[in-house]
Amino acid sequence: MQYQQVFRRYELKYMLNPQQKQALLKAMAGHMQLDQYGRTTIRNIYYDTDSYQLIRTSLMRPVYKEKLRLRSYARAGEQDMVFVELKKKYDSVVYKRRLTISQREAMSCLDEKKPLPNNTQISREIDYFNNFYENLRPAAFISYDREAYLSLDGGDLRITLDENIRGRTNELTLDSEAYGAKVMGDDMTLVEVKTGVGYPMWFVKLLTEQRLYKTSFSKYGKVYETVIYPGMSGHNTVMQMDYTEDLYWKNMYGQNTYEESVFNGGAIYA
Repeated sequence: MQYQQVFRRYELKYMLNPQQKQALLKAMAGHMQLDQYGRTTIRNIYYDTDSYQLIRTSLMRPVYKEKLRLRSYARAGEQDMVFVELKKKYDSVVYKRRLTISQREAMSCLDEKKPLPNNTQISREIDYFNNFYENLRPAAFISYDREAYLSLDGGDLRITLDENIRGRTNELTLDSEAYGAKVMGDDMTLVEVKTGVGYPMWFVKLLTEQRLYKTSFSKYGKVYETVIYPGMSGHNTVMQMDYTEDLYWKNMYGQNTYEESVFNGGAIYA
């Protein structure tokens, strides 16, 4: 399956209540459609230093920031292919580089500071980042349930709706259940609008009618603030383990997400 390796775009975020979400879905009808992977539960492992230098710097909102993560779009075993992603943001523009290798090989190369296979510009950028931060290590597991939409007119506009954002610092593998402490209200939806150009008029109209304003929301940042830092300070965090992604999607849409979107071990999605 072909997938995009290089991204350069703006990514703006909006927090929606249930009524605003329904208004968005209604407005998208005729303009957007679910992408070929439908509804998925995304798993991420974020890398950071022992002192959490990367996320602490990011929360200061500098002009330039960067992060490294492993990602799969369903539960992934050691031999399943996953994304290794290097994401940077400079002056409000997001630059993302990614490649795919097996989860076992990805974690081995990152943990042991070995060069990634298939010597390319992207692999060299990731290798440089991994070696620049000497004590880089897996720091957090973050998962969420996502609906991803693309534009019907062939443009680059993408809109994603994320719910049930949760994080933890144990069991740092993509071959695990999607559980953790919730960092967002149960009735809220985080919408990310991704585009290299401007908004279409139908979306501008929606923002005006619903009084929606862009917000700053970092998933890893919220996990650091609500899970990692309180844990460092000796406070307890409640882990939400009362559902899996199968149950979530069945409840929401009456279907099993895996029947719609499994590919190559359930790991890779665009």
